[in-house]
Parts: sequence; structure tokens; C-alpha cells
Amino acid sequence: MTPMKRIFDLGAVVFLTLVLLPVIIAVIIAILVTDGRPVLYISERMRTPDRAFNLWKFRTMRVVDTDSGVSGGDKADRITRTGHILRRARLDELPQLWNVFRGDLSFVGPRPPLRRYVELCPDLYADVLQSRPGITGLATLVYHRTEERLLHDCQTAAQTEDTYVRRCVPRKAALDLIYARRRNICADFRLMVATVFRSWAPGVQGRRARQPDP
Repeated sequence: MTPMKRIFDLGAVVFLTLVLLPVIIAVIIAILVTDGRPVLYISERMRTPDRAFNLWKFRTMRVVDTDSGVSGGDKADRITRTGHILRRARLDELPQLWNVFRGDLSFVGPRPPLRRYVELCPDLYADVLQSRPGITGLATLVYHRTEERLLHDCQTAAQTEDTYVRRCVPRKAALDLIYARRRNICADFRLMVATVFRSWAPGVQGRRARQPDP
């Protein structure tokens, strides 16, 4: 990460925390009232192929002791009513402002993977995780809805795992590497704006339309 990118991240964290503080407080209250504790979901993710950190999110699912892997159709019945709203608006990711402040994440970069996928695809993630992971990125904008559709159709944990590793990981990695070759502060700002206003993303809709399933 360049010093300029880090300065940009810290400035954006301070600004967004001040602006979004009422929303953060409202979400905390909503979760406590409708779903109870815990408010946060903390998951181990990989910052580099050999360095992990705890990713913070607002909890959107009922807690179970055996949870593992990405969320597919097999976990759909665990998403709470409040969780559906938070996920739709991506408000569940607001606690990751703390991860950006700590330096675990940047605002823009590849989404941080679970350890198990780094271990399954070490060569791939050795390249992808040369960039600091981010809250959003090119792969998030271009492929997120396709990934949701593919995983939504999975009815078992094994099917979710196979679909994610075989169809989602390679495609997202390819997009992450495209971002790595073209990244700069202006591109990061554009991707952040496009994430907030998903319908305004010049070129993204066209690229998504041309993305064949692997």
C-alpha cells in the first residue's frame, strides 16, 4: 500500500465515521431490539497468505456453533429479517471502518478470503493478496450479483463449497488482478462511489453483461 493510499483511507474513515455515526447507532439498536446479542460477527480473514486478522461485520444471521465457509442457499434460512435489510444496503459492513483504521483493510481491494480458501488455492492468492484487501473493489462490483445468484441456488454446504471454489474464486481473482494493474487513487474513488450508487458505474454494467460463467 502506498503512503498516499493510506492517507486517503484514513481521511475517508474519519469523514465517513462522522457522517455515518447516526446510522451505525441505529443499526446497533435495531439488531439488539430485533435479534439480541451479539451485535457483531467477527470472522478470521487473511490479509496476506500467511497473516490473518479479525474482520468485523454487523451480525445478519442466527448464530450456530458449526458455521463455516461462505454463505449459500444452505444458510438462507439463518438470515434474520434485519439481516436481509442490512445485507441489501451493505450496512452490515459498516464496522469494517474499524478494520480500515487499523490497517487490516483498505477501502478498495480484493475481498479478504477465509483461511481455508487461501490454503486451497495458494498460488492464486499469493498473487491476489499482494494488494491490501478492501471493503469493495472491481470484483465486488462486477461479479458480486453473479456470485450471489450462483450460491443462492446451492442447497447443501458441499454444493456451496464446490461452486464457490470452482466458479467464483477464479473469476474474482482475475478481476482483482486487473484492478492491481490499474489501481490509483482516482480509480479507488470511482469504485467507492460506484459501490454506493451501484446503478451509476460507467462500464461496469457492460463488463458484467460480458462475463460468461466459468
